[in-house]
Amino acid sequence: MDAGPAVSAAPVPSREIYRRELTEMARQDDRILCLEADLGGQRHPFADAHPDRFFNLGIAEAAMIDIAVSLASAGYRPFVSTFATFAVLRAGESMKLGLGYLGAPVTIVAPYAGVSGGWLGTTHHCLEDFAVVQSMPGIALAAPYGGDETRAVLHNALAGGRPHYIRLGRNQGYESLAGDRRSPDFVTWDHEGDGETCLVSVGEKGTELSLRAVAEQPTLSHAHLCYLDQGALAQAALHLSAKAARFVVVEEHRPGGSVAAALALLMPDREVCSVNAGEGWISSGGSHDDILRQLGMTLPALLSVANRD
Repeated sequence: MDAGPAVSAAPVPSREIYRRELTEMARQDDRILCLEADLGGQRHPFADAHPDRFFNLGIAEAAMIDIAVSLASAGYRPFVSTFATFAVLRAGESMKLGLGYLGAPVTIVAPYAGVSGGWLGTTHHCLEDFAVVQSMPGIALAAPYGGDETRAVLHNALAGGRPHYIRLGRNQGYESLAGDRRSPDFVTWDHEGDGETCLVSVGEKGTELSLRAVAEQPTLSHAHLCYLDQGALAQAALHLSAKAARFVVVEEHRPGGSVAAALALLMPDREVCSVNAGEGWISSGGSHDDILRQLGMTLPALLSVANRD
């Protein structure tokens, strides 16, 4: 009997990829610990597989990072997860001192970044994390896109021994970009058009929007960035400036302290524009895409800037 055409499974959200991948990584490395701020739900795969290495510390984010720093000093490799806004703002001092100043090999995995929290509202949105983490020397900052890149960043964080902040979304999954993502480069060239403008995508929604723009207008080039700390951006700027003279950075972040602002300083002889989440405060609810539309981060807005309309 003909079973009919195969149905492709929907891409898995990055925050779920994190839970699954860390669970598997811990089977091979007993230094790995998982600390959560009450985000795991009723069944967390890491807690099921490694109950003696899973710690739900509740909504005490600063204390959770302080505890992770202490555990790292004892030789463990803690991975800490909480909402992005609570990691970088509520627990910002603990991140600054423990990860930045002391250089503890702690990895903060921060879902619900940008406005991916949607209906949860402004208290749970985070459009300031790039600015905060970029200002803390020594912390690797990554915003992976798709499953392959998310897994690669997790493995890099464990192997490198450097403090990491990894920005993730909420419930939407994304197909990986083409190519080998085991070791993300400073710049991934997704598409090289024959026009003067190159889109530079950052994070999940920024990359999704850029892919849609290039599909509609193939003359645009598209470069994707995963690592966004100052050292990584300095290397990315060398690659980017050799390819184009005009760039439009697409990022779910405020303009202040954005990746676009950093790249503009690193490439003073290039034109750097930005399509971002603006400076407004959202007072009404909606889905992730609803909120982005209210903030003006849309495909028409991107194409307008790309085409100098």
